[in-house]
Amino acid sequence: MVRSKVALISSFIIFLICMYLYFPYPSNEMIDARIIFMSFPISNQDGYNTLGIVGSVLFIIAMILLVRGINKYHFRIFLITLFSYSFLPVLIIFMYQETIAGGISAISYDGKGTCDFEQVSEDELYGECNLRIHNRSGKTVSFELEFLDSLLMENDTRLESLMNVNGPHRITIEANREKTIQLKEILNLSDVPNHITGGGSSMIHIKLIDSDAIRIL
Repeated sequence: MVRSKVALISSFIIFLICMYLYFPYPSNEMIDARIIFMSFPISNQDGYNTLGIVGSVLFIIAMILLVRGINKYHFRIFLITLFSYSFLPVLIIFMYQETIAGGISAISYDGKGTCDFEQVSEDELYGECNLRIHNRSGKTVSFELEFLDSLLMENDTRLESLMNVNGPHRITIEANREKTIQLKEILNLSDVPNHITGGGSSMIHIKLIDSDAIRIL
């Protein structure tokens, strides 16, 4: 089955390099991505991402070497490799958080949070955000929560980050508990230029802060 050990070993090493380049922990590297290939952000709001393009090329080279390194079951191995490459980081992160991770390192977020805004007056908005966060450690974790804008809007108009006007939001989650965070705020935006008058978003991004430790999810 093995045609070339050198090709297989080279492929394995390149796959490890590719995974290292954009490993999705401790922060999510895909927040600003506009075009994505596998785990590589090809472009973002600033244009094309050189490192993402290099990673994509390396990934393709690794797949070519893998196919050349075996003499049969090419399609089957190809699919298994794609599947493993996609889910192995998730499994590694899960195992780490369930065992030795502590503090905000043990926090996971499903990425399905939502924010909705409704105008109350000319300079006031009612904002409501809901998200679900899981503390996978055996100890209570406390941190500050900030909201990040997930959409590039005209004139630098803010959306989710408007919730930070009433921040910082201090969150505490007990050990081994999944908790729904629901924040309802009246936001005074008299000092915020070009603010929205209403709207909503889903799949919101957040920042967790605990002293000098920061995670972007």
